[in-house]
Amino acid sequence: MDRRRRFRRIGGFEICNTLLMLAVCFLTLYPMWFVLINSLNAPQQASLGTINWFPAELSLASYSVVFNDKTMMNGFYITTLRTVIGTAVHVLFTAIVAYGMSKSNLIGRKLYLKIALITMLFSGGLIPSFILMTKLGLYDNFWVFIIPSMYTFFNMVIFMSFFRTIPDSLEESAKVDGASDYGVLFRIVLPNSMAVIATISLFSAVYHWNDYYQGVIYIRSQDILPLQTLLYKIIAENSMSFMQQQAMAQFGARLPGNSIKFASMMVATLPILVFYPFIQRFLVKGVMIGAIKG
Repeated sequence: MDRRRRFRRIGGFEICNTLLMLAVCFLTLYPMWFVLINSLNAPQQASLGTINWFPAELSLASYSVVFNDKTMMNGFYITTLRTVIGTAVHVLFTAIVAYGMSKSNLIGRKLYLKIALITMLFSGGLIPSFILMTKLGLYDNFWVFIIPSMYTFFNMVIFMSFFRTIPDSLEESAKVDGASDYGVLFRIVLPNSMAVIATISLFSAVYHWNDYYQGVIYIRSQDILPLQTLLYKIIAENSMSFMQQQAMAQFGARLPGNSIKFASMMVATLPILVFYPFIQRFLVKGVMIGAIKG
């Protein structure tokens, strides 16, 4: 009887809402599933362009070509190094700035906030940015990935909102014991802000891992091209002749371009997809605390 009553309570809105959410989930997940299946398909099947729910003939030939390509592996290393260093530097620098800006007794605080807000709303444009990076010696330099992204106003606001939720009594007691401002920040504030640190770290890591534009604009050397820029060139410029030559030498056959493209997409996307679920709970907690108590 309870089950019947429960089913009777389900109205048209619940049914339509469920069907709509299922459709949204399908539209979101299917492109990734399509890429995965075609990357695992045999090269002959992938060249047909057919739509399959499962691999018609399982093959790792495309992945073998991608992982044996030194340029792709070097791009993977550069992207990983950029993500780790860029995320750590961004979180540290933004937290230091936000801690100072969260203090109402800071001299010139309102002026600093107004200046920082302008940087979020307006930009000098591509040409001035390119000239600036060139004058700073960052053109074709690995540090062009790190230094310009050390600080963002939006993430600083999230940090500020969270820091204001920490009781002033903790900081006052630390200062009574002789702690400096940096001591309070690194020993009291940051250890109690792991939720927001995880949130900002995820934002920064996803940006650094997915960004290809800076590599296109500022990098010319193949040795420091990030993985996403290489993937962009493979897809947009169809520059995969060297990888196909490797396939010819390795398998005695020329693999279809689409097969290599799909395998490259999975190699570039899978690490961040695996990393995200482990930090998602911190992301939700950090955003909600900053939004509710800020």
